[in-house]
Amino acid sequence: MTDKTKHDAAWESAWGDLRARVAACEKCGLCQTRTNTVFGQGNVYSPLVFVGEGPGAEEDEKGLAFVGEAGRLLTKILSSGDIDRENAFIANVVKCRPPENRNPLPEEMLACGDWLEAQLLLLRPKILVCLGAVAAKWILKTTEGITSLRGRWFDWRGIWVFAMFHPSYLLRNDSRSKGSPKELTWHDVRDLKKRLDSID
Repeated sequence: MTDKTKHDAAWESAWGDLRARVAACEKCGLCQTRTNTVFGQGNVYSPLVFVGEGPGAEEDEKGLAFVGEAGRLLTKILSSGDIDRENAFIANVVKCRPPENRNPLPEEMLACGDWLEAQLLLLRPKILVCLGAVAAKWILKTTEGITSLRGRWFDWRGIWVFAMFHPSYLLRNDSRSKGSPKELTWHDVRDLKKRLDSID
């Protein structure tokens, strides 16, 4: 699943410059309340990238994406589908925590969108998984809700895009009954694994 080819010096320089620019970003008001920017982390050689909406309290504190309760659930979900989280890269649409964990505002996503786009241009994933409605709507430029988007494959600039429920939504909707978000996510992660295996 992982391309072991090392990135060249120009790539490393561009990636380091992007990380530094995100860390110093003051493009929107979120910079005033953040503790840390959350650039994202993981395997930069992976064909698989996950994108959520924005950091929560634990992510803001540690400067890492998906390390709170929702992140721990994401790790379990991926493991259930035989996907190693460490072999993917994980980021968010916005790099600073919105106050009270509210959804990012459109102007905040516009301000931060260039950072995510630059990351994706450098990472060049084969599969981009949007976790939740905010990420899916932002990437796909649609008004459709996550219930209709999830489990479907889309093409975005030659990259396969797949939408899944955000783990925080699953924490609030704990039922495992047939047709529940958790049950649907189980099917989605198996579908994701199948597509991932097909591109190796």
